[in-house]
Amino acid sequence: MSTSPTKIHVAAVHAHPDDIEIQCAGTLLRMKELGCRISVATMTPGDCGSAELSQDEIAAVRRSEATAAATLIGAEYTCLEFRDLSICFDNDSRRRMTEYLRRTAPDIILTAPPVDYMHDHEITSMLVRDACFNASVPNYKTRQWDPAPPMQKIPHLYYVDAVEGTDHFGNRHPIDFVVDVSKHFETKLESLACHASQRDWLRRQHGMDEYLEACRRWSKERGSERGVAYGEGFRQYKGHPHPTNNLLRELLET
Repeated sequence: MSTSPTKIHVAAVHAHPDDIEIQCAGTLLRMKELGCRISVATMTPGDCGSAELSQDEIAAVRRSEATAAATLIGAEYTCLEFRDLSICFDNDSRRRMTEYLRRTAPDIILTAPPVDYMHDHEITSMLVRDACFNASVPNYKTRQWDPAPPMQKIPHLYYVDAVEGTDHFGNRHPIDFVVDVSKHFETKLESLACHASQRDWLRRQHGMDEYLEACRRWSKERGSERGVAYGEGFRQYKGHPHPTNNLLRELLET
């Protein structure tokens, strides 16, 4: 591999605060250890994630939690200020996502898979894939104030696991490879634990009171596929004209 890790910028974009920590924080920690710049972005501030607080109140809480989690893994945090259960694939959303990529100019992007259990995740996946293509097209205008210049290249794009690793029908979600995150797994859990309000919400809304243990259990299952303690699964997007060499895997296995 000819590219130095210290020149690589990795961005993770997912729908809600805590999605990144559950699905790829271990990999981000490994990339940070190599010297990569790390950015994380959530589409929403988690504004529907409470039965007690107003949307503005819980959004403020969850932005703060997301910032703390990002700081723990050495990442820059951005909330793109969409709203929960309202992420749409329309031109305004496409422009907003493209502007984010142009401003951050990542070399590698980790995002939600095309098929997952909820609309916000799937539309996030579509918007990121679309923006990867659009961001390097000079005549594609984002119509943002003081717009960033076009990217110089299409970044490497990877999809994280679907929640619980299954599609809409309970079938196993396909992946290309598993990253060994055993060394950084406890820090991954610490970053997830920063999202205390989400644990309270899941306990009330979904009857789940095992937020951290569910993450541990799934990471252990993915890790077993590679013969390691804990793992995170990824699938690379290789559609034309995206790069098809597996840069993420090259960096982590060099």
